Order: sequence, then structure tokens, then C-alpha cells
Amino acid sequence: MVNYAKMLSLLLIPVALLSAFSFASAADKPHKSIVVAGGCFWCTEAMFRMVKGVTDVECAYAGGNRVGVTYEQVCSGVTGHAEAIKITYDPGVVSADDLLRLFFTAHDPTTKDQQGGDVGTQYRSVIFYTNEEEKHRAEKIIAELDREHIFKSKIVTTVEPLKNYTRAEDYHQEYFRKYEQATPEQRAHMNAGYCAAVISPKVSHFREKLKHLFKG
Repeated sequence: MVNYAKMLSLLLIPVALLSAFSFASAADKPHKSIVVAGGCFWCTEAMFRMVKGVTDVECAYAGGNRVGVTYEQVCSGVTGHAEAIKITYDPGVVSADDLLRLFFTAHDPTTKDQQGGDVGTQYRSVIFYTNEEEKHRAEKIIAELDREHIFKSKIVTTVEPLKNYTRAEDYHQEYFRKYEQATPEQRAHMNAGYCAAVISPKVSHFREKLKHLFKG
């Protein structure tokens, strides 16, 4: 269980800055990206698409033993990949630090290799890094949240070098948006039960608790 009051206090200063600057003020800054994994990527992808300053979210597989894997291979657990998302963002609008803090509210980082009923190493909680600065940032945020007792249990999120990144199949991209826009006939050919029972409540809860950080 996340302590939202304490988490919001950590986000308070960046939120104040966010309201003071327009999106156009950061137009000359290049976009950056981070790669994280926190359970089913249909869920995390849908959540981060709502965040101000996020320009794109891609579902992918990362951290395994080879590149070019398929969803079925990852689900078998033998490749070592996690279901991940690559978040592309405008650093003049939202910071990498705050995106990582939001990442910890978007899933349960205290359960090893599990998010609710989704169990397996592909559902592990990971922050991937490509350089020492990103590694240090991830370790800093985890230490900060543990120090502030944001969660009742200890965070088990690992910090791993990004390797064998593979973009997920097209049908995984923006899956929840497709579900929301689908007709009843189209939903019959989708994992509608999972979307309704798992993703929709998570997205609604995320939006309700942190609505000031979301796009209009």
C-alpha cells in the first residue's frame, strides 16, 4: 500500500514549477527516455500516457538473454525479459525523478516477481539504466522512498543495465486505448476481462490520486 500523502509531498515542488511554465518554454530541449518494468505493460503504458510531459510510451521486453523475442517466449519465463515500457518525455515539463516516483505509484514495488494475479519473472519490478547517472538516479529514488516509508514493506525493485531491448508486437501497443474504443464485437476478440477487471480500476485510481499531473 502506497502512502499517497507522503508521495505527493515529494512531488509538491516539481508540481509548483509545472504550473509556472508553459509547455512551449521547453520546446528547445531534446526529449529523453527511461525504461521501467512494473507488471503487465498494458497497465503501465496506459497510466503513463496520461502524464503531462510524456510524449510517447512503447511496450517492450527488456533485460533478457537475447534480442528479438516474442510475447510467448517472454511469458514462458525462460528468456529472462521483463514486460517493460519506454517512456519518452520532455524534461522541461516533467523530470526523470518525478517519472520514477510516479512509476512507484503505478505498481506494487514490494512484491517480488508478481503484480496481483500476474506471477513470474516477466512481471518483476525493474528500473533499467544505460549509464551511471541513470543508475544513481534510480538508486537515489528507491532510497528516498524507503527512507520516507512510502510503502509498508521494503521495496524490491531492482536496478539493472538495459540489455536486449525488444519492441513488443504491434497489437500490444496502446492496448487499453484500443479496448476503450473497441465495439462489443471487437472486444470479443480482445482480453476484455483483464482490461475491465484489472487495467481500468488501476488507471482510474492512478488518475484520481494524481490528477494534477495529467494531461487535460
